[in-house]
Amino acid sequence: MKDVDTIITHKVLKLASLIAGKPVSSGNQLAVHNPYNGELVGTVETADLNDTNNAIETALKGGAAMTRFERYAVLDKARTLLLERKEEFAQLITAESGLCVSESTYEIGRAHDVLLFAAIECLKDNGQIYSCDISPNGKQRKIFTTTEPLKLAVAITPFNHPLNQVAHKVAPALAAGTPVILKPSEKTPLTAIRFVELLYEAGLPPYMLSVLLGDTKVVSEILVQDPRIDVVSFTGSVAVGKMIAKTAGYKKVILELGGNDPLIILEDADLNLAVELAAEGAFRNSGQRCTAVKRILVHENLAEEFTKRFVEKAKEYTYGDPSNPATKVGTVIDEQSAIYLESVVNKAVAQGAKVLLGGKRTGALLEPTVIIDVPRDAQMVVQESFGPLAPILKFKNITDAIKLSNSTAFGLSSGVVTTNMEHAIRFVKELKVGTVNINEVPGYRIENSPFGGIKDSGLGIKEGVIEAIKCFSYVKTFSMPW
Repeated sequence: MKDVDTIITHKVLKLASLIAGKPVSSGNQLAVHNPYNGELVGTVETADLNDTNNAIETALKGGAAMTRFERYAVLDKARTLLLERKEEFAQLITAESGLCVSESTYEIGRAHDVLLFAAIECLKDNGQIYSCDISPNGKQRKIFTTTEPLKLAVAITPFNHPLNQVAHKVAPALAAGTPVILKPSEKTPLTAIRFVELLYEAGLPPYMLSVLLGDTKVVSEILVQDPRIDVVSFTGSVAVGKMIAKTAGYKKVILELGGNDPLIILEDADLNLAVELAAEGAFRNSGQRCTAVKRILVHENLAEEFTKRFVEKAKEYTYGDPSNPATKVGTVIDEQSAIYLESVVNKAVAQGAKVLLGGKRTGALLEPTVIIDVPRDAQMVVQESFGPLAPILKFKNITDAIKLSNSTAFGLSSGVVTTNMEHAIRFVKELKVGTVNINEVPGYRIENSPFGGIKDSGLGIKEGVIEAIKCFSYVKTFSMPW
């Protein structure tokens, strides 16, 4: 891996919001700084109200409809180009997000899979046939189904996966044939713009995709509320997601919001596996995943030995300069977020919790933190802590574990570590979440499998390539004499 400073200091990127491939020229600039060292990574020319309206009108005007094969060819070419520029994208993700380069590289692999699976879906015939003579009330006809693209989609993405979250919304929409206006996080916009440029290079007709950065009132709010938009797909905070649901009007709304995911370790668990999953789940991506392990729930008879081993494992997660290939945990997204996480730890300690490892902050860098004796009503337990925090809580029995797991407002994912199939089935049935992974971290999935949560984690609508394509389409039926 080349030194990330080649991007940070020697080549400050100068990018712009893009409307159908053409840069805007509002004169307003957004500066993006490296969370680790404060260096300027790049600037983005932001959009104004006229640009937002222009993007909508350009997409609706459209152009020649893409065939299934043409959509396939663009997505397939894009994945090839992405792999060819793997190092460049990894450096850029690390520079603007503070994620360590190993995580950035891993993210590129995931985004590649999104493009691959979306391309594959373009080649599938997804229609169905219904015979109408199966009832005495029927007749000799057949009903056929086909899918049609929506007129226009808006995709609003967060900072924590600057590439993969964008790919997870844009690629399925394009596979469906639906034009997209992308609004990425203002904290990590550079990777998103580069990805859009890559799709143009892969042959995507420009009218199919625009990317806008700008003030909330002239970009996001307009896009969410405009009646010409058919669907808004949003990943981000609960507060913003609920505001979108309230103000979007008569259109589809896809919300992937927060998570407070438990890893539940039963008394019969493989302890080595439990320790490995807890560390990977809590500290990967600096803990900035909606599906990260936010709570480690351990049977009281196993807690002492688990904690001892877990602390030793956590020490292996080196933290510091994210551009150093040896670093396992980089920064969180900015210093303000790190200060918040530090306060969450301090509040838990004031309630009687004990920090066994980490807990210290330097700028946006927060040490991987192991904390025990955390009260069940502590802020870090009840709310989502988006960082490398690993609170350990004890439970008495399975009923207690299920109650504790279900006790928060969130319902995204969960992991259960057990060697007892009967116990595993009970958790699958009784946990109020969108995903239950047995002997795996809560966030495990592949890019085309259904993903999404309930309660404050979302409306129950699933994402993942296959489900997302459905969300960006509608089903048309027609019948004929047969």
